[in-house]
Amino acid sequence: MAGVLASVATVAEARLVAGLGVEVVDFKDPARGALGAWAPDRLQAAAAAVRGPLTSATIGDLPLVPGPVRARVEAVAACGVDVVKIGLFPGELAATLRALAPLAAGGLRLAAVALADLGLDPVLPLRLADAGFRVLVIDTARKARGRLLDHVPFAHLAAMVAACRRAGLRVALAGSLTAEDVARLAPLDPDLFGFRGALCAGGRTGTLSPAQVRHILATVRRKAPRRPDLSSLARHLRPKQAGDGHRRRCHLHRMGEGVGGFHQFGEAAGRPPQA
Repeated sequence: MAGVLASVATVAEARLVAGLGVEVVDFKDPARGALGAWAPDRLQAAAAAVRGPLTSATIGDLPLVPGPVRARVEAVAACGVDVVKIGLFPGELAATLRALAPLAAGGLRLAAVALADLGLDPVLPLRLADAGFRVLVIDTARKARGRLLDHVPFAHLAAMVAACRRAGLRVALAGSLTAEDVARLAPLDPDLFGFRGALCAGGRTGTLSPAQVRHILATVRRKAPRRPDLSSLARHLRPKQAGDGHRRRCHLHRMGEGVGGFHQFGEAAGRPPQA
């Protein structure tokens, strides 16, 4: 069956969704944008508090400028999450992928987030695979302007998923999804469905609701049952030293790269506009 990626804004939410059985706990601050980043001290503590599910975290809504993006990826990875998510906002895609490829080759698990309302490139999966990425998340940037299928035709989405399969990438579908979207998207057979707003009372910036989390989990289990072995997803994404943030931080320092905090980057480079 497909799995559920639940985006959480607090440690309490992370513990809640982990206890309810989601496959991926995704640390994302919805108050800070489409892919809002957690502060590093909070992220490190939260990643250490989650046991069982895979963990992922975003680097924030950064334009694709190689230096700042790589530094932010290293900072997030040093907090001990299994997978680091990079939004493919406008900028220097080719140069950024070249800057990140050595990190992927060194063992960091990278997921790209393609933003359907900004356009989907059918050759993107192959370029990501060549750079060492493990996952493509197909999401949206402008959350107030509709759900995933409002921005991309089903046939185009199917072609992107097929291209990911050929490239060896795992696929997650997100973008203001609701329970009703699961049945429409299930024929694409994604590895994961990603949710935030559908899990909350009051929308994506609201409070996570245990009842709504259970409803989404039950819907995915019932409507998207065709991918039987999520343990293979964990093997694909989780480092050999799963959960060992200290080893990963030492690895980054041995690479000779400075592991900076989140806030010294981003604002100076400029954030993509949110709507």
